[in-house]
Amino acid sequence: MKELNDIIAAFRSLKQAGKPAALATVVKTRGSTYRRPGARMLVSDAGQMTGSVSGGCLEADVLEKARKLMASGRAETAVYDMTSSDEGVWGLNMGCNGIVHLLIEPLTGNASQQLEFIDECIKRQLRGVIATVFRVDGEFNAQVGTRLMVREDGEMAENVRNPVLSAALVESAWQAMESGTSAVKECRFLEGVVEAFVEVVNPPTPLVVFGAGNDAVPLARMAQELGWSVAVIDHRPAVLTAERFPNCTLINSRPEEVANTLTLMHHAVAVVMTHNLLHDLQLLKFLLSTPSRYIGLLGPRTRTSLLLEQLAAEGIAMSDEQRARLFAPVGLDLGAESPEEIALSILAEIRAVLSHRHGGFLREHEGPIH
Repeated sequence: MKELNDIIAAFRSLKQAGKPAALATVVKTRGSTYRRPGARMLVSDAGQMTGSVSGGCLEADVLEKARKLMASGRAETAVYDMTSSDEGVWGLNMGCNGIVHLLIEPLTGNASQQLEFIDECIKRQLRGVIATVFRVDGEFNAQVGTRLMVREDGEMAENVRNPVLSAALVESAWQAMESGTSAVKECRFLEGVVEAFVEVVNPPTPLVVFGAGNDAVPLARMAQELGWSVAVIDHRPAVLTAERFPNCTLINSRPEEVANTLTLMHHAVAVVMTHNLLHDLQLLKFLLSTPSRYIGLLGPRTRTSLLLEQLAAEGIAMSDEQRARLFAPVGLDLGAESPEEIALSILAEIRAVLSHRHGGFLREHEGPIH
């Protein structure tokens, strides 16, 4: 998300200065590649690059292609095959062993609307879907670079200008909206074949930190570096300050009052680090009643057991679904000791949960890492 924010900011700056720009987007991959579909890189005619589409092996060539397309005003899909055994440029000394399809388009007119759409999704905390045509074979009436965009509030925009293809993309977009998963859609018609990248645009991960102690400071800072939105909740004004938590939403509230002042949606993630057993008990009651997809609880296993026993004594029985969302002790087993290391382990665990991964060693992962 931070990379997207940087790209949007760079685009605004170039647009304000009246300078041309192009956007390269990974729309399809096969095999082992450094970046997944959805990765973007903004380039200017002066050679300024924001974001990346590979580990560095494609960027120079993409820049040259982008400059030519800025002059022509048309979009083009470039295919980089790094599986070739030939001694050509893409078969030699490449760090990956896959195929990358890159849509490169000048950011003029309708093409720039995708960044404005993404920016709006971020600001309004709404999920969106962008379906972008990147391959047209045969005589079918469609153009590479045209797209359909829809937000979960129902707002839609498109420049596909083909009702049959539009209908197919609308259906795929809502399917992606429901599943939360991006995919490549191949549409076969009598006149030809069209491929579109149906990309889910998620708003920034909303992290809610309960407790404004010293260990919450690096957690909030590092989460923001990932592009997440962060809220910190504490009842102590002395530690809940903008100096300690810049650019965070600060909520002054006691644990027993949180239910009246805060609403957490299903996409929220929460970490409890108050270092107070009674406060944690109150907060755990509240969080288990919300649809938050991740609830992290700082402290050793024996402490967690005491809290769960107290909940049971009060007649609160955890369901299997609630247990699946509770991570206590919080964090991955990294051997973390300092506040910064603990923050790293917590954020790594949250990232793994959001990606439906287990956070193990990549060397033990069979198949492509993406």
